[in-house]
Amino acid sequence: MSEVMMNGSNNNHSTLAKNHKEMHQRCLNPYRSKVTVVLGAQWGDEGKGKVVDMLATEADVVCRCQGGNNAGHTVVVNGKDFDFHLLPSGIINEKCTSIIGNGVVIHLPGLFEELAKNEAKGLKDWEPRLVISNRAHLVFDLHQHVDGLQEAEKGGKSLGTTKKGIGPCYSSKATRNGIRVSDLLGDFKVFSEKFESLVNMYKRLFPNFEVDVASELARYRDYAERLRPMVRDTVSMVHGSLKEGKSVLVEGANAAMLDIDFGTYPYVTSSNCSIGGVLTGLGLPPQTIGEVIGVVKAYTTRVGDGPFPTELHDEIGSLLQQRGGEIGVTTKRVRRCGWLDLALLRYTGMVNGYTSICLTKLDILDTLKEIKVAVSYNLRGEKIDYFPGSITDLAQVEVNYITMPGWLKSTETVRDFKELPPEAQDYIRLIENDLGVPVKWIGVGKGRESIINVED
Repeated sequence: MSEVMMNGSNNNHSTLAKNHKEMHQRCLNPYRSKVTVVLGAQWGDEGKGKVVDMLATEADVVCRCQGGNNAGHTVVVNGKDFDFHLLPSGIINEKCTSIIGNGVVIHLPGLFEELAKNEAKGLKDWEPRLVISNRAHLVFDLHQHVDGLQEAEKGGKSLGTTKKGIGPCYSSKATRNGIRVSDLLGDFKVFSEKFESLVNMYKRLFPNFEVDVASELARYRDYAERLRPMVRDTVSMVHGSLKEGKSVLVEGANAAMLDIDFGTYPYVTSSNCSIGGVLTGLGLPPQTIGEVIGVVKAYTTRVGDGPFPTELHDEIGSLLQQRGGEIGVTTKRVRRCGWLDLALLRYTGMVNGYTSICLTKLDILDTLKEIKVAVSYNLRGEKIDYFPGSITDLAQVEVNYITMPGWLKSTETVRDFKELPPEAQDYIRLIENDLGVPVKWIGVGKGRESIINVED
C-alpha cells in the first residue's frame, strides 16, 4: 500500500512541476499577438491620423485609449478629408473594428455629429464596427460651460484649453462624481440622480450656474437608446482579440509633451497621452505592448500657450506655418512653428520607448536653403543632459543648434528613400543616429499614398 502511494505521489509531483513550468511560460507570453501603438512625440498635430489610417488597412482592431474630442486627426482618402475627434481613424477601414476605450471621455452630441459629418463624406457601414467601453466617462455640455468659466477666471493666465469640457470631465472622474456610459445605460432613475448631483455641485461652485435638467435628461434618454447597441466590455474584448492573434492598433490622442505628468505642465491636456495611458485606457498589461511608433513632424509646432524653445518668430516660422497648413483641426487656431528639437525627442523617447519613428511633413522643408536642428540646451550657462521639468526653466534655456544644408528640391512625388535628395537623407539619418531609433516611414504629402516606407 505504501509503495503504491509513494509512486502516485511521485507522479503527482511530476505533473504539478510540469504544470508549473507551462503556467510560467503562459504568463510570460499569454497572447498570440501584441499591440502596436502610435503616439505623438511632440506637442501634437504630428500626423498620427495618417499613420493610423495607413496601418489600419492591415489591422483587425483600432482603439482610442484616452482624451476626448479635444483631439483632431485628419485622414485623406481618395482626395477626401475625414476629420476625426472621438472616432478612431481606423474606422475608414470597413474590415476593422473601432474601439473607444475606458480611458476616453465622450461628449455624445459631439460623437453623433462627427458620425453624421463623416457619413456625408462617404463613411459607411460603421454601426457594427464601432464599439464603446461601458467604463468610459461622459462629457456633458455643463462640463464645457465650466471649462469656459474656469478659463475666464484665470484671465491673462489662461491655459488656452479647447473648452471642450475635457478637463472638468476628468476632474469629475478623479473626484468620483463622474458619470460613466454604464450609468446612462443602467437604471435611468439612478442616472438622473447622479446628473442632478453633478449639476448641484457646480451650482455651489459658480454663482448663476444654470442647467435645464429636465431638457438634458430627456435628451440623454434618447442618446441612451442610440448608444446601447455599440456598448460592450472592451477590456475583455481587446484581450480576446490578442489571444486570438488579431492585429490590434492603438491610436494615442494629443502627444507626449501634452501629457499631464510628463508634458509642459500646466500647459498640458488632462490625460496621460504617453505609453502609460495606453495601458490604463484600455486595461492592458505591459507585456501586451509590441511596437511603439513615435510620430515626429520634421519641424516642431504647438498650439496655445507655454514655453517652446525652438519657436521661430521670423519669416521662416511664417513659411512653415503657411506651407504646412498649420491650423488646428479642432481649435482652428494657428500653430506656432519652430525647428526640430532633438533634446525634446530624446526625452519623449525615454518616456515612451519608441521602437520606430514615422517622420511626417518632410516636404514642408523643401524650399529652405538651410535647416537648423536643436541638439541640446544650456540652462543658466551650463549644458544640461535632461529635459527641464519646470516651465520656468524651460522658458529660460538657450538652445544649441547645428545647421544642415537644405535640399531645395521637391520631395512630394518621391516614394523610395534612395530617391530623396542626399541632404534630405542626411537629415533623416541625423535624427535616427541621435535618437537611436530607426525612421521607418517618411511622409511627403497629405494622402495615404504619400508615405515612403524606408524598409522597402
